[in-house]
Amino acid sequence: MAFAWFAFFEAAGEAGALADADRARLCELLAHAPGLLRAHLFTPAAARTPFDGDGEPPRLALQADFGDLASLEAALAANGAFAVLAAPHAWPSLAGTSVRHQAMWSRSFPVPAPPAPTATAACSFLVHYPGAPADLNAWLRYYLAHHPPLMAALPGVRAIEIFTRLDWCDALPWQRVSHFQRNKLVFDSAEALTAAMASPALAALRSDFRRFPPFTGGNLHYPMHTQVVRPAAAGEPSRAG
Repeated sequence: MAFAWFAFFEAAGEAGALADADRARLCELLAHAPGLLRAHLFTPAAARTPFDGDGEPPRLALQADFGDLASLEAALAANGAFAVLAAPHAWPSLAGTSVRHQAMWSRSFPVPAPPAPTATAACSFLVHYPGAPADLNAWLRYYLAHHPPLMAALPGVRAIEIFTRLDWCDALPWQRVSHFQRNKLVFDSAEALTAAMASPALAALRSDFRRFPPFTGGNLHYPMHTQVVRPAAAGEPSRAG
């Protein structure tokens, strides 16, 4: 099990894309965070899914994985590795975005064909549950036992991660959120994600959805291009795709 930190840069309907220069600097920043296991940089993908009515995706989303909570919180401290993310005017292509962030537990589940250890690019399906279940324990017991095996039946799925909330602290000037769950399904490409969402396996997931314990807040789905960033050795550039 790992600890994952998410940050979502949202633009309230304004057009825009992450600039190559900002992308390169972000990869360097992520790769040199002490204690980092792996990071992901997400930007909108053109995959077609039955959930296209969930609104505009974030201009950028980040996921940074750490092996312990102390390392994650150190990166978010006032003098931590990620403090520069909130510096005014530091990221021109993210100007005008608002940021929401959260630290979570990360659980990984088996899939028939995991990605190669050296894979650096993919397409992820990010799912968020911003509300609250009537009984969190009952929700997690049901969901973690029943839904991941159905996810694993989606053709072409390369990884499944389910994230649940925890208590954490930071010094960043951004809105903290407390989504009770997030999911990430990883595919090789937007085309592979589109095909999976059109497959018969989706019907089993939707049927299971109708058996979920009660919860409020609905859920949101975003297909996102994914760049994997791995830790860089001291003095070396990041190893990103």
